[in-house]
Amino acid sequence: MKHQAIADAMQRVRAVLQRRPETGWHEDGPAISRWAGGTRVVASHANGTQVPSDMPSELGGTGDQVTPGWLFRAGLASCATTSIVMSAAAEGIELTSLEVKATSWSDARGLVGVLDAAGHPVPAGPGDVQLAVRIHAEGVPPERLRSLVQAAVARSPIPNAVQAATPLALRIDTL
Repeated sequence: MKHQAIADAMQRVRAVLQRRPETGWHEDGPAISRWAGGTRVVASHANGTQVPSDMPSELGGTGDQVTPGWLFRAGLASCATTSIVMSAAAEGIELTSLEVKATSWSDARGLVGVLDAAGHPVPAGPGDVQLAVRIHAEGVPPERLRSLVQAAVARSPIPNAVQAATPLALRIDTL
């Protein structure tokens, strides 16, 4: 979709949501993951897309697929990138380049249940999560681009979920 088409689509959606705010709240499409043996898992979308993941060989996997942690970072970077593109289009800014890199540090001790020196569980989730954005738009001052990126990432769903530490409800069904 081209720059103007994105801007037009955003304006149409914004107009509908201003008239009928209740239409903004909706259930997101579920991601369904199924165990495929070993540490391999295949996540599926209702449209038929399947994304396999596996752990590195050090953790019992084959190491030939991306890890679930990488998929998390990919989702974070992709969501931020999309939000920046949409915001730029809405502001009439035609981007010439955009790259978003999501990085994090993880402590494998948390994944395998090792306690720290004080006897407390080591967190299994990633820490020091960062987004690095490289952006360019011909004739647009760097300050305006920085402001655009900050505003876009602040309202980007996945970065927002990470920053807000969205609570996770766990439901377990046994067979």
